[in-house]
Amino acid sequence: MIPALFSTFAIAVGLAMDAFSVSLAGGAALKKDIAKTALLTALMFGFFQFAMPVLGWVVGAPISSIINPFGYWIVVALFFFIGGKMIYDAVTGEEEGVSLIGFKVLTLLAVATSIDALAVGISYGLLGEAILLPSLIIGIVAFAFSFAGVLAGHKLSGVLGSKMEIFGGVILILIGCKFLLEIFL
Repeated sequence: MIPALFSTFAIAVGLAMDAFSVSLAGGAALKKDIAKTALLTALMFGFFQFAMPVLGWVVGAPISSIINPFGYWIVVALFFFIGGKMIYDAVTGEEEGVSLIGFKVLTLLAVATSIDALAVGISYGLLGEAILLPSLIIGIVAFAFSFAGVLAGHKLSGVLGSKMEIFGGVILILIGCKFLLEIFL
């Protein structure tokens, strides 16, 4: 039981890194309502990190052949576009960064950062493993990392200014590169 919980926690931390990075970059762009935005971001990211493995487990392998050809390309394009825009805005002085404001934006970012969790759910389903407890752990870890990421990003932006925007953009582009590598490997 303990080794299974440890491996589930390790998976949860790995899955939460994308959400943390996006939260960090988004927190850097915030000027007001920091605590409220951190909570809403954490709730959205935590919920989708919880729900995607369950969806993957329920839907299983048949849908993976439909999602895989397009899902990763969409995620790569989103991370490249958002990261590139962050860098451009920071360099040109139009420091908008990643917006964590608005239900549509948060939903899009939450889905984009939880595609890997969907794949984890599919693999749990293929292995015949239970999914509820692992999904709950994954969601809670993503919630905590996302909340901390927004707060840390905001604090670091006060110290580093536009360099934090550039750093956030680079992080998002690197996440896009990670997804791109997963397509080809």
